Formats: sequence, structure tokens, C-alpha cells
Amino acid sequence: MLYFRPMFRKTTLQSGLRVVTEKLPGTQSVTVLVLVGAGSRYEIEAQRGISHFLEHMFFKGAQRYKNTKEVSEAIDSVGGEFNAFTGKEYAGYYVKVASSSVEVACDVLSDMLINSAFKQEEIDKEKGVILEEYNMYQDTPMYQIGWNFERLIFGDQPLGWDQIGTKEVISSVKHEDFADYWEKLYTPDNAVVAIVGNIEHEDAVSLVTKYFEMAERSKAFEFKALEEKDGGQIFLQEKKTEQAHIAVGFPGYSETHKDHWVKKLVAVILGGNMSSRMFLGVREAKGLSYYIHTTTDNYMDAGAIVTNAGVDLKRIDEAILGVIEQYYLLRDKGLSEAELVKAKSYLKGKMVLGLEDSEEFAHLLGKYELLHGQAQSVAELMKKIDKVTVKDIERVCKDLFVEVKLKLAVIGPYGDEERFRKLL
Repeated sequence: MLYFRPMFRKTTLQSGLRVVTEKLPGTQSVTVLVLVGAGSRYEIEAQRGISHFLEHMFFKGAQRYKNTKEVSEAIDSVGGEFNAFTGKEYAGYYVKVASSSVEVACDVLSDMLINSAFKQEEIDKEKGVILEEYNMYQDTPMYQIGWNFERLIFGDQPLGWDQIGTKEVISSVKHEDFADYWEKLYTPDNAVVAIVGNIEHEDAVSLVTKYFEMAERSKAFEFKALEEKDGGQIFLQEKKTEQAHIAVGFPGYSETHKDHWVKKLVAVILGGNMSSRMFLGVREAKGLSYYIHTTTDNYMDAGAIVTNAGVDLKRIDEAILGVIEQYYLLRDKGLSEAELVKAKSYLKGKMVLGLEDSEEFAHLLGKYELLHGQAQSVAELMKKIDKVTVKDIERVCKDLFVEVKLKLAVIGPYGDEERFRKLL
């Protein structure tokens, strides 16, 4: 069995900032990742997009590195990689460098996250960049379809909104908005520094203590609990395209639910790889799609399971029915022990491959520490996967795949919503 000994270590500094580390043998690199509980779920309507916009602003200069050029040159000069991302429940910032340059990574990240100035002239310049990013997503249905589907699942509330925000907020946000949001959420008790690679725990803690000196203040508020809001059954976005894009699925379990890993395995069985049911049954056997995959959305109090596909404009009805058929075949006919074993091996194997990257490993440790209050070892996660039985899969499919819960998002040159409603 593919098990790892739990090696991660954790130290909480006096300020409340948590440091989690794992030393990876056989690598000469280190990733320093900072996760902060400041994703788009924390926004209200008048702030939509501020979490993501703030991510951009951190790269615009602070005290030691005064502009984007100095930030970039500091990392480029040591051959490092750096990036950031904004999710719905947290935002992340990382630098990956040779282990000999780990102090540079800590210096740059700490300066940008603690000392950023949020200059109005930089905000005004970056508005254009983010509006172009907004336009890019609108012109990329493979991205947009996922956000449309989540709007169906979660409705008109923060978890149902996309992270990019609205043009109105992007165009009007000011220095004071960023400073206030940063003050309330970028606090030491709401952040985790995960350092993974060729470094000892004690050395990592010393660097974080030296560079991430944060005032002892507390997170001002939590995101609101999910409300029961009906987002509808169909989201049809009429758009001239050469390929139709569909998302077909159901509400699912939260990441804290006892059947979280069962749901993950169901997604693998249905559409997780090139030998999955969706790929063989919809793409290969019927030639109805180019890309097709089933994934899960996993949040602290909600989730979903969804199959996305790019399909022939003229055969979209057949493709939608083909996807739905695979859901109900698994629910009604079940699966063999061999199919479950294959899915487990695939999920664990992908985890192992992903964790050869120190950035992926740091993300895993940091996410569990930030959201769950306790980092998880790879061994613990794999044991949870191994415990899943055929009966668990069948029970969860019967619970989730209920006709009245089925949701469908479509992007393509169609104007008749009723046409698609008749398919469900």
C-alpha cells in the first residue's frame, strides 16, 4: 500500500501564526506558501472581487521591495518561481526556490503580505488588468461553465459567486477598501505558513519568526454559513461558440462530511480518468464530446459533484442524456470490487505524484491546518480512501443522484431553456 510516515511538524508563534513543515528527502528545493482565510466567501455584494483584486495588489510593492519590478527581480535573481491564487475560502501566495535561497522567499513574501502600501495609482492601473482577466474568463467557456454550475448549486450568495467579482466593484474599489479588508482578515491567527522541501523544521520556524513579525490582532469575522437558496435547475448562457459546454451534476457533501472520500471516489469512477465510465461511455463509445471529466467541489459546509464536457453543437441533447445515463447506471446497477480497487489506486497514485511537487505538498498541509485546524499526513488520507467499500459507493450514489436534485449548466448558441428542461 502507498503509505507515508507522518513527518510534518507544527509550531505556533506567540502572535498566533502557525508554521507547518515537512522535510522531503531527495530534493534541493523549498516551497514557502502562505495561506490566509480571506477567500471570496468573506465578501458581501458591495465587495465582490476584492479578495482576488487584493491578491494582485500584494505584488505591487511594499517596504523592502518597492514595486513589481523589485519583487520580480528578487525571485528571478535566484531562479525561483512565485504565484498566488484566490479560492472561495482562502487565498494563497507561494515562492519556490533552491533551498539555499529560502531566506529570499521568506523576505519577499513577508514584505508583500505585511507591508503592502495599496497605492491608489497602482490600484487604478491594475483595474485594467483585472477587467481584462474578467473578459478572458467570459471568453473561455471551459472556465465559465464551472462558475455557472456553482451558481445553480449554491444560489445568489457568496459561495455561489465567482472569485473574479463584478465590473462595478473592480472599477470603483479604493485604497481604503483594501486597507480595511487586509486589517480584518490578514491576521496571524488567520494565516498559516507551510514550508516544504529540503529544510529542517527548526530552521523554518526561525525564518518565519524573523521575517513574519505580525501584530497580535485577531480575525475580525468569519464567512457566513451557507443559506438554503435555490439557484434553479438550469443555467443557460447564450453565446456564439463552435462547441457547446455543459456541466451536469448534483449537490454533494462538504469536506468535513463522513462520506467526503466516498464522493471523491465516485467522481473518479464516473469521470476521473481515461478509463472512467464517462470517458468510455460518452466520449469513446458515442463520440459525443472532446473533453469530459467528473470532479467534486469541496467546501467546509457544502459541496457538489459535476461532469463537465465540451460537445458537438448538434448533438448536445444526446450528450446530456449520455452523461445523465452514466450517473444513474452507477446508482442503479452498482459496481464491482475490481472497479473500486482501480479507483482507489488511481486516487492514491495521483496524490503521490502531486506530492512530489513541494508546492502541492505545502498546499495540502497548509489547507488542512488553516481550514480544519490540524494538518493531515498523507498516510492518514490514504487510510480514509482505503476504508471505502462497494456498499459505501452504492449508498452515496443513491443518496446523491436523485432526479429532482439534478442541475444543468449550458454555454452555447441556444436560447430555448425549455428544450433542456425536458431532458432532465
